[in-house]
Amino acid sequence: MRSLVRSLAAVAALVAALLVPLAASPASPARADGTPTATFTKVSDWGSGWQGQFTLSNGSSQAVNGWKVAFDLPSGTTVGSYWDALLTSSPPHYTFTNRDYNASIPPGGTVTFGFLGSGSGAPSNCTLNGASCSGGTTPPGGGVGAPGTPTVSARTDTSLTLTWTAGTGTPTGYRVYEGTAVKATVTGTSATLSGLTACSTHTYTVKAYDANGESPASASVTGTTTGCATGPLPKHFLTGYWQDFVNSAKPLKLADVPSEYDLIAVAFGDATSKPGEVAFSLDPGLSKAVGGYTDAQFKADIAALHAKGRRVILSVGGQNGTVQVSDSSSAGNFATSMGNLISSYGFDGVDIDLENGVNPTYMEQALRSLRSAAGANLIITMAPQTIDMQSTGASYFQLALKIKDILTVVHTQYYNSGSMLGCDQKVYGQGSVDFMTALACIQLENGLRPDQVALGLPAGPGAAGGGIVSPSLVNGALDCLARGTNCGSFKPPHTYPDIRGAMTWSINWDVSDGNGFAKTVRPHLDTLP
Repeated sequence: MRSLVRSLAAVAALVAALLVPLAASPASPARADGTPTATFTKVSDWGSGWQGQFTLSNGSSQAVNGWKVAFDLPSGTTVGSYWDALLTSSPPHYTFTNRDYNASIPPGGTVTFGFLGSGSGAPSNCTLNGASCSGGTTPPGGGVGAPGTPTVSARTDTSLTLTWTAGTGTPTGYRVYEGTAVKATVTGTSATLSGLTACSTHTYTVKAYDANGESPASASVTGTTTGCATGPLPKHFLTGYWQDFVNSAKPLKLADVPSEYDLIAVAFGDATSKPGEVAFSLDPGLSKAVGGYTDAQFKADIAALHAKGRRVILSVGGQNGTVQVSDSSSAGNFATSMGNLISSYGFDGVDIDLENGVNPTYMEQALRSLRSAAGANLIITMAPQTIDMQSTGASYFQLALKIKDILTVVHTQYYNSGSMLGCDQKVYGQGSVDFMTALACIQLENGLRPDQVALGLPAGPGAAGGGIVSPSLVNGALDCLARGTNCGSFKPPHTYPDIRGAMTWSINWDVSDGNGFAKTVRPHLDTLP
């Protein structure tokens, strides 16, 4: 369960490489009449912030010597870092001017500059050297600009409510699109999409319109209705890893696991010589340490836990795990072997903790095959390292999104990782409420449902090399995400009442330290909405 500490520079470089570009229209060319234009594009968007770029195009026969781009941002949206320009004014009106090296735009040439935005809005009232940016926010065929990026401001089992900021001009109204289909037409800057299915996910864009036509589309927003089935687990639950090996933590039989743990992940199933195949057997050293422990006793303990409403899954991999699922054959071997282990031992599902990497295409194939054989109550969890969930471009994040319809929960390991980027693109140090909330926000704002996100922390000293937190801070982070209270300096853009819960490595370390993690966090889960 341990991960390598990465340097901040390496993390930042990897995040930049993995950020997924938004589907956006190509940059508009210079106008046919030769007027210089400035076109704005959101290069990437992570929900609570985005990377923006302006492309300045000179279609005239004369060079543009010196340029100034000015625009407004709505309340709640601000500019952070920027490059290839100088920022010379304060919010809400921003003015960017050229650097020495890009002051001249030759005939037919272009210049770009970029910046990071915090919040969901987008530039409006854009001017280039005092004239309309034209090719950016005002479409050639109409007089209205694109609305700001919509947000999901309310949701029920059957509806999603969207809110956005107005674009430039005086629109007659707005049309909400799902793909190419118009789902709502309104005159204000909000709309409720009704008649949806419980626990269904939808992606929308918004266009303004007037008598001359429609604006460009806003950036997209994705939302999921409430009513998601929680499966055979409580709405909020505590997961703990049970060690099938001996180290400095207290060795335990499954029967000795404290009652606070709703889900027990047996660590670990590992590879065989057959690609993708998973094997499990009780460790002889553990059996000796607990005074004897047979397969029959282990299976009986699983059955006894089931009788108490608790669930047991097999975690595959771990720090030293070598399971590889990289083609259809190994995917089949994984599904078959895991199915056999579930039948033999009575496991309720599988935890993917492959710290040597995952292939999202073939692991999806393996997990869907396993679920088809095991049934809808199969529990599927994931335990990625923090670096694995920094961007939707990372393979672990891709896998989570690919299996979103059958995934139970992702409990990211918020430890042994050093400082990392939060969803606001600020750096946070491990071992703090801000670290947990700002990193969880990346998943919550980029496709996973709140009921699929949990916080993974070490149980106490000895359990990890870094990121040890007081259990009360875990409760604070859960409050911040669920209610918007007890936050640190980072304030999530939304509240997530369905946040699933917490995980700890490990039950054995928790028991060694007096069971403080479980006794503190588990009762608090019952107080969440």
